[in-house]
Amino acid sequence: MNTIFVTARAGTTTRFTTELSILAHQQAFAYLEGIPATVVYDQGRLFLVSENHGDLILTEKFRFYSRAAGFALHFCRKGDPESKGKIENAVKYVKQNFLYNRPFDDIETLNQEALAWLGRTANCLAHAVTRKSPQAEWDIEKHYLRPVIAVLAAPADEHWYTVRKDNSISFKGNFYSLPLCTYKGKGSRVNLKAEEGQLLVFDEPGVLLCTHPLSVSKGHKIINNDHKRDKGIRVEELIRQVCSMLEEPELGAAFMEAVRQAKPRYLRDQVLLFRQVIESYPRSIIHQALQYSTTHRLNSAVDLRSVAEHLHTQQATESAGARIIHMNPFTGKMPSEAFIQPATSSIADYYELF
Repeated sequence: MNTIFVTARAGTTTRFTTELSILAHQQAFAYLEGIPATVVYDQGRLFLVSENHGDLILTEKFRFYSRAAGFALHFCRKGDPESKGKIENAVKYVKQNFLYNRPFDDIETLNQEALAWLGRTANCLAHAVTRKSPQAEWDIEKHYLRPVIAVLAAPADEHWYTVRKDNSISFKGNFYSLPLCTYKGKGSRVNLKAEEGQLLVFDEPGVLLCTHPLSVSKGHKIINNDHKRDKGIRVEELIRQVCSMLEEPELGAAFMEAVRQAKPRYLRDQVLLFRQVIESYPRSIIHQALQYSTTHRLNSAVDLRSVAEHLHTQQATESAGARIIHMNPFTGKMPSEAFIQPATSSIADYYELF
């Protein structure tokens, strides 16, 4: 169906907010006597937070309204005059035809004059290209519009907060940790509720993620160490994956068994640190560090990291002190030009000159 543009503004002189824009939608749909299947928008901050490469992130209240009203959204591409032409031309038409040189008294009077202008001009004149009038097109298409429904406001008890990249949130001057992988990209958010000294964190479907004791001070980080643990796979499978990264997986498995006996409660944390050490140093260094750790009965990934760091520093020092000889890369021999001695002058020649 063709797009019909209607300008609507609530009878108030306050700032144009998302709530007023929703009221304008309701008034426009009432004027059209129905809700179209798709509504075309420019990228206004009252409606759209970010395009996010095609995954539209809407403002909370407008997202709730558009889903409840049941119409599809079509946002024009940013900085694309071809797709934004329909909207911008409609706004320009209202400005240059209806509002040009029109005295302003108040919003109510302007709305009445706008309705009169729509009846005698905007909806009656034939389009310069299609040669069709909006009124005639609306008489055909209004039978396909869905009935206007009353949409309730978005729930007021929901307080959404943006998830930071480090899987935390900022709430009243403090930072609270969230379980690993809560941040899923730009637009990730959680719902917070403060009850009886506890901060309850829910995801978008309403599932409780975690709880924190509320901090009465400012500038603190409230961290639950359990949130840093990757619980996506079992510990045994994680150990097998990490040991498969080694030259001798059996040596790594023996080391992790010693860690299990010494620190069973922190086994997952030790495995994750073990993987981090493997990814940080060459394989030869890791192999020597594991041999040293098993020989001296070390049972901590922290000690393994210290041994690997020492070996790596020692190897770098020995390499820096070695003599560097540049040889011919093709024959493996020193080029003859390397043995040429520069000519020197005799001091006797200078005595004769003087």
